[in-house]
Amino acid sequence: MPWLFGGDADLSVSTNTKLKDEADFDGATGNGRNVHFGVREHAMAGIGNGLAYHGGIRPYVSTFFCFSDYMRPSVRLSAVSELPVVFVWTHDSIGLGEDGPTHQPIEHLMSLRAMPGFTIIRPADPNEAAEAWRVAMQHREGPVGLVLSRQKLPVIDPSRFAAASGLAKGAYVLAEASGGAPRLLLVATGSEVALALDARENLEGEGIPTRVVSMPSWELFEKQPREYRESVFPRSVAARLSIEAGSPLGWERWVGDSGTSIGLERFGASAPGETVLRELGFNVGNVVARAKALL
Repeated sequence: MPWLFGGDADLSVSTNTKLKDEADFDGATGNGRNVHFGVREHAMAGIGNGLAYHGGIRPYVSTFFCFSDYMRPSVRLSAVSELPVVFVWTHDSIGLGEDGPTHQPIEHLMSLRAMPGFTIIRPADPNEAAEAWRVAMQHREGPVGLVLSRQKLPVIDPSRFAAASGLAKGAYVLAEASGGAPRLLLVATGSEVALALDARENLEGEGIPTRVVSMPSWELFEKQPREYRESVFPRSVAARLSIEAGSPLGWERWVGDSGTSIGLERFGASAPGETVLRELGFNVGNVVARAKALL
């Protein structure tokens, strides 16, 4: 895609957004497509908006997800102006580990979901990430935020589970309950989808038919026909558990009065990412226990 143009706030080694085999942008000649914005997130996003206004290219900018706060005014202007900027935010949760609470996003997902005209996509694995980029490049009206993990995630086996192309609808049935009639619904985003699949295996082993829904984008899901939305979240299944490493505010819309959420209503901690996730409740044992309590 020769019209893709952008860069990062001095974090390309961490965000992995440098375009391979492409030169760095040269302001004197106009050559190159990799822009070194420096540690100036607000200005970087503003430049992204300006590039989108100019047209002819598709701008993207990247930094750690927690630093979306620094660029918020420009992000909001992108949404107000319906500009097709792609914001790539990595290190999206307490899973980033030792950098500690200052760098670990908690409220950021929900605050950006509340922004009108902004599409957030939090993919679960490399296949969903590729589909997220496909959706972002086809999205012409308004900005898209790709919210990505720092920690390594397993590739979800497409021969066992639903194809990642379901991401385009915002949410889809990734793993159906045995017998096709679920008693329990686990819904997760991003890095927590693999956790939901592991918990489902335990629950199914105990004879509890469990459906797993991957829900990378609330905004894309809300645009789907009512019939499709009800097929993913059937009214007959009241036992619903959402799993997301961030503020649970808003999840009641999807889990209902009879469901509950595993989220974070506190700041994170400094320790290896796997340790922080485990200690703050993002582990199979806690998911299984919370899910069984709903039945």
